[in-house]
Amino acid sequence: MALDYDTIAGVIRHLDAHADEQPSLEELAAGVGASPTHLQRVFKRWAGVSPKRFLQVATASTAKDLLRGHESVLDASYGAGLSGPGRLHDLIVAVDAVTPGEYKSRGAGLTIRWGWHDSPFGPALIAVSDRGVVALYFAAEGVEDESRLESEWSGATLVEDPAATVPVARAVFEDGGSVSLLLRGTNLQVKVWEALLRIPEGRAVTYSDVAEAVGKPDAVRAVASAVGRNPISWLIPCHRVLRATGALGGYHWGLERKRAMLTWEAARSA
Repeated sequence: MALDYDTIAGVIRHLDAHADEQPSLEELAAGVGASPTHLQRVFKRWAGVSPKRFLQVATASTAKDLLRGHESVLDASYGAGLSGPGRLHDLIVAVDAVTPGEYKSRGAGLTIRWGWHDSPFGPALIAVSDRGVVALYFAAEGVEDESRLESEWSGATLVEDPAATVPVARAVFEDGGSVSLLLRGTNLQVKVWEALLRIPEGRAVTYSDVAEAVGKPDAVRAVASAVGRNPISWLIPCHRVLRATGALGGYHWGLERKRAMLTWEAARSA
């Protein structure tokens, strides 16, 4: 899957550079140094759709289409927000938050096991404690880096143990099931992350929508900062938050990856 994502990222870069040209399969393949047959196979394996369908979904209007009707998205009841007709599986998420004392101590007394795993969006670091998943980060620009985990959980005992995180990787990216999250953040951050869990796959909301949902309509900038500090990417879908114009906005793990996630979800939901 990681190698598939490298190819997909190259295609997205090519699409961004040639958005108005609607490049053919042959042109896309040449842009990433692959044969048309190989690219067709990679797309079907990665996105479940053909490159042609992917191109249709990846147009400039996709973000605005995802935002259509966004006013009511966070008012509706979506449970965990991670189940929908476009998914290959259902994933049930339970959320817990650290106490104020645990927040200040940065996890003192906790043992956190972590490991890198393949995902549809490149290598992903998954970190778990006895109380749930504490982090899901992606390799930025292909570089596997554990420094953010070490900083945010500096009081905990960190143990590299990929075998311990394999079940979570499978649940998140393959089989579905039940996953527990342990969140370390301020009260506002935790409220924002819980609101993000209510955004269904194949939909998007604006930063203002999230601010309204957490009762802070005048604190859009603070809410946007909390969205950006999301420690459990993909599971807590901060990639589904866009600017009111439909622009992607920022994403800690790169705009190519954010576009890939949104297009992957939109293609499957469609």
